[in-house]
Parts: sequence; C-alpha cells; structure tokens
Amino acid sequence: MKTTAELKNNLILKIQNSKDIDFLKALQAFFDASEESTYKLTDEQENALNESREEIKRGDFVSNDEVMSKTKEWLKNR
Repeated sequence: MKTTAELKNNLILKIQNSKDIDFLKALQAFFDASEESTYKLTDEQENALNESREEIKRGDFVSNDEVMSKTKEWLKNR
C-alpha cells in the first residue's frame, strides 16, 4: 500500500506530464467541487438542525432502543 506522500508525488508527476487539456480541466473541476461544501442547506433546514441540536442538549429525545421497544410492543398488540 502506498503512503499518502507517495500517492501525492505520483499524482503530481502525472499532472505535470499530462498534455491532455480535457483531462486537466476535468481534474480541476473535480478539485474545485471537492473544496465546496457538500450540502447547501436552506435557512429553514439550518433552523431545523439547530432546533434539533438544542433538543438533544436538553435531553428532549427518545433513544432508538426505546423507539424499537415501543414499536415491537405496539406490533404485538395489533
């Protein structure tokens, strides 16, 4: 397995030696896209996330185990 440094050096050499402008443009676009935020949230989504974080801090939530237990109990009684 190559180290990070070896991979970087190998990529640098390939880029330096490449004469394929389309490949280099595609590579540039890839790097540009990877530097951008993966998700762009709306204000409403940001607010909902912040509200959820506050609820968690207050302990105002139900654990997954509790939900599964209650669901199984509910299914038994149907």
